[in-house]
Amino acid sequence: MQATIDNIKTYLLNLQQDICAMVSQYDSKVFLTDSWESKLGSGQSHVLQQGDVMEQAGVNFSHVSGEQMPGSATAHRPELAGQPFEALGVSVVMHPINPYVPTSHFNVRYFQSRKGDDTVWWFGGGFDLTPYYGFVEDCRHWHQMCKDACDPFGTELYPELKQWADGYFFLKHRNESRGIGGIFFDDFNRLPPEECFAFIQSVGEHYIKAYDPIIARRRHLAYGEREREFQAYRRGRYVEFNLVYDRGTLFGLRSGGRTDSILMSLPPIVRWGYAWQPQPNSKEAQLYNDFLGARDWLQKSGE
Repeated sequence: MQATIDNIKTYLLNLQQDICAMVSQYDSKVFLTDSWESKLGSGQSHVLQQGDVMEQAGVNFSHVSGEQMPGSATAHRPELAGQPFEALGVSVVMHPINPYVPTSHFNVRYFQSRKGDDTVWWFGGGFDLTPYYGFVEDCRHWHQMCKDACDPFGTELYPELKQWADGYFFLKHRNESRGIGGIFFDDFNRLPPEECFAFIQSVGEHYIKAYDPIIARRRHLAYGEREREFQAYRRGRYVEFNLVYDRGTLFGLRSGGRTDSILMSLPPIVRWGYAWQPQPNSKEAQLYNDFLGARDWLQKSGE
């Protein structure tokens, strides 16, 4: 399929529906569909709140344009400062109720601008996982799906984009990772347009394949107040990352995007604790000791 704006938009809207369908097989609560328009463009937000499985799930599509690209989009492309732009994408954040089901994040996007008489374009996106209580099986499956998404387009891609995710989803002011990572890419135009488009389609397909079985495995595990409190505490890290570092959040807010749709990524219940530390040898401490931080999840045992 040709990588035209219309084709990309059609794919993204279909992907939005596919991701909602993945959640809806587990959750009887219906997604609220909110179509919106702004001075920059339009979009459609699908949001599920207080469901059976998801405390909040947002699956957003947006298509915006403007006369000047905001600074958050030109930090790595200063030559495009002040140039017109067009951007479209799907952004997803899933905040489950059960602390044993991890939070997940996914997005794919397309940017187009101009440099003189030339059209400048690129894709971006990826997906990452934020567990509260870690399971090695889930982490290996998640990263295997990341690798499977990348390998048809070059076996060097997964190690490169995993490293990028490990560095990107890191809270420098806390000196800790947000979760177990995944893949992340931006300014991606190293392949011909049709192959780049095929790559983001592969990323979308494998996000669903990565998250679906984890929901199925963990959604019925018993939990109590202790697990919910720790989940809310760790969600604080998610909020800090999104408001301080996340490129998509900063681009949306600085470009005059729709605030409710942008901030649907934030969890509905969150807490902070002053100088809090997990008890030694607890299952909360295990998250920090055994799961957070960059590691090779696909390394075979004994290697």
